[in-house]
Amino acid sequence: MSTYHQQARGTDSAYERYLKSMDASMQQKVALTAAHLLAEGWLADMGMGSGTGSEALASLYPNMRVTGVDINPEMVKRAKNRYQLGNLDFRTGDIADECFQPGSLDMIFNSSVLHHVTSFNNYEVKEAARAVTNQVRQLKEGGTLIVRDFLRPDPETVVLELPDSTAELFERFSREFRSLLPQERRGFAYEELEPAPDGLRRFRLSSQAAVEFVLRKDYIADWETEVQEEYTYFTQEQFEALFHSLGLRILASTPLRNPWIVRNRFQGKFRLLSMDERLLMVPPTNYLIVGEKVSHKMGVRFLAGEERDPLNYLHFVHYRHRERGVIRDLVRRPNATLDVLPYYRQNGEVYVLARRSYPRPILSLCGLRLDGSLSPHYVTEPVIVLQKDRPLAQTVEEALRDDLQIRPENILSFSLGSHCFPSPGGLQERVQAVFVEIEPVLQSGTTQRVRAVSARQLLRAAQVDGLPDSRLEIHCAELLGYLGEHPGSWIGESLTLEGSSKKPPRSVGPGKPRRAFLETDVGSNFLHLGSRVFREVNASGSLIKETQLDYVMPRELSLNTVATALLYQHDGTTYIGLQDDDFPSFQCFVGHSNLVVAPAWRLPRTVNDLLDLESFTTGVLGKQHGLKVKQFFTLGGPYYPSAGATPEIVYPYAVEVEPANQTPPEPLIWIPIEEVAEGLSGYQDGHLRVLASRVFRALHEMMGETI
Repeated sequence: MSTYHQQARGTDSAYERYLKSMDASMQQKVALTAAHLLAEGWLADMGMGSGTGSEALASLYPNMRVTGVDINPEMVKRAKNRYQLGNLDFRTGDIADECFQPGSLDMIFNSSVLHHVTSFNNYEVKEAARAVTNQVRQLKEGGTLIVRDFLRPDPETVVLELPDSTAELFERFSREFRSLLPQERRGFAYEELEPAPDGLRRFRLSSQAAVEFVLRKDYIADWETEVQEEYTYFTQEQFEALFHSLGLRILASTPLRNPWIVRNRFQGKFRLLSMDERLLMVPPTNYLIVGEKVSHKMGVRFLAGEERDPLNYLHFVHYRHRERGVIRDLVRRPNATLDVLPYYRQNGEVYVLARRSYPRPILSLCGLRLDGSLSPHYVTEPVIVLQKDRPLAQTVEEALRDDLQIRPENILSFSLGSHCFPSPGGLQERVQAVFVEIEPVLQSGTTQRVRAVSARQLLRAAQVDGLPDSRLEIHCAELLGYLGEHPGSWIGESLTLEGSSKKPPRSVGPGKPRRAFLETDVGSNFLHLGSRVFREVNASGSLIKETQLDYVMPRELSLNTVATALLYQHDGTTYIGLQDDDFPSFQCFVGHSNLVVAPAWRLPRTVNDLLDLESFTTGVLGKQHGLKVKQFFTLGGPYYPSAGATPEIVYPYAVEVEPANQTPPEPLIWIPIEEVAEGLSGYQDGHLRVLASRVFRALHEMMGETI
C-alpha cells in the first residue's frame, strides 16, 4: 500500500496550487494523459530528465506507482535526492531497451524523448521503432502506451516565406542541421525563389526541412544543442501503422498546436505554402498518440464495409415548419438514453467510473479530421444505459449490478442530473444524466470495461484534445457543480479579449414557447440514413468480429460542424451571443420547438482544414448575424456528440466579434457569461453546455479568480 498519505495535499485548493506551480507545458503533458491513465497501477515515465514530470504524475495520482527512467545516472541521482514520495522511484536505463520485466507495467509515458533515441543513434528511425516495440513487451494486456513528441510531415515540396532576419538563421540552419553527422552529410538542400510582393524571402524545400526549422527557430540560446537533434522521425501514418502492428488499439492520434506558440512564434513570423501557392496550416508543435495493448484475439481497429439495408434501429421522421414551409429531417433513436456516472470521493478528488476503450465503429467513417487527427475507433465515455419498460432508478440499479458488478448495497446516494440534446439539429435524442454515489472502486465491469478517472482531469483533458466524448465532459462539469467542487484549472488557449467601448449589439430576448413544426411524410433529402457492416480486425489483419450498424450523416455536407461561443466584452462584462432557434427534436420532448443554442453550422465539403473553417465562419457570421470577427480562439479539443448514431465531429471555437455596419437579419440574444454559467444546467443544447462551460473557466483563469 502506498505511503503517499504522508504527503497528501488534503484539500482541492492545495491540489490546484500544486498544479498551478507547474509550468504550462507540464500542465498540458499531465492533462493529455488524463483520459487514458488508470487511477492505480504502475507507470514508467521514460526519459524523465529532471524527474519533474514523474513527480507531478506521482503527486496527482496517489494510488499509482510512478518510476522515472533516464539513461543519465547523474540525472537519476539528482531526481532521487530532490523528489521523495512514497509512490515514486527512479532508475537508470535506456528507454530503447527493456528496463522492466515483460508484462509488468500498466502504463508507459514518453514525453519528447523518442526523438533523442533516433538523433543520438545516427538519426536511425528504426531505433524509435525498436524502442516502441520493446516498451510494448513491458506492458500488461490492457496497459497503455502514450507518446508525446514531434510529427514528421508527409513528404512534399513546399515554399517557406521568411523575413530577412529569420532567413539568415534559416540559411545557417540549412548548413548545421543534424550536426552529429560528418560535415558533408549535414544540412539540407533548398532553392531560393523570387521574393514575395511584401518583401518576404521565399525558399523551396522539403516539408520536413521547413518544419524542423520553424519548430526551433526561437531556441537561439541552445542553438548548438538543438541542431544536433532531428525532431521529426515518423509521419502520422507511420506512427499509426507501427502501433497497430504491435497489437495496440489507437485511442488518440492527434497533432497538437500549442496556442501560445502559434500566436507568439508562428502567426506573422512565416508563411508556409504548397507548390500551387495555397496557404498551409501551421505545423503541429507536438503530436500525441495513445495505444492500448490487447490480446491477439481482440481487435485494434474497424474497417467500414459495404452498405446494406438498414436494420431499422434508427428511424427517419420529417417535420414541416408551419410558417416557412421548410422540411427538417430527423433521425429517432429507440428508448430513453441515460448517461450514468457512478462516482466517489477520495483524497480530495472526485472520481467517476467511465467506459474505457469502448468500441465505436461508426467513427471509422470519419478518417482524418480537419486538424489532421485520426478519429478514434475506441473512446472513453459515460456508462450509457437504455431505459425500456422499467422505472428509471430500477433500470440504473440493474445495469450497475449486471454490467459493472456494483450491487445495490454499494450505492450510497442517487440523484438525477439535467437533460441535454447532444446534436439537436439531426437527432431526436435527449440524454438524462444520472449521478450515483458508490463505495470506492478503481475498476469494475463484466460486459463493459470500466475504470475510475478524476472528474477534474477529464475536464482538463477535454481542453487539450485528450477527451473526444462531449457528454462525459458535460456530466463531469455538472456533477462537480452539484457537489460544490471546483471544476479545476483551465489549461487550454487563453482568451485575451480586446473589448469594445460600445455596448453589445441589439439583443432580442428568447421568444414565448411556440410550436413551429408539423410532422409530414415528405423528407428534405438532407440526411442519409445508412447501414454498414463494420469489421473489427486484430494486429495481423484477421477478422475478429463483424457488426452491422445504422448511422446518420448529411448527404451533401461534410461530417464536420463548427460550434461557436460568440463573445463581446464591454465595460468589464463579457457577453455571449446565443440564438433562439426552432428544432423539431426539442418539440418532440417538451411540446414546444424554440431552444436557445450556441450558433453552429454544418460545414460544406469544400472546407478542408482549419483555415477554411475560420474563413467559412467569418463569412456566415457576417451574412447571418451581421457580425465582424475580431479574433478566433480554439476552445479545447473537437468532440463527438453522439458516436453511437452519427460520425459528426464538432469543432468548438470562441470568437470575439463586433457589429458590422448593417442590421443583422438574425439578431442574437446577448447575455453576460456569468449568468449563463450560473444557470448552465438549465440550457439543453449540448453544444452550448460544452462551449459556455469552457469559456467561463477560461475567462476566470485569465482573471486569476476561483470559480
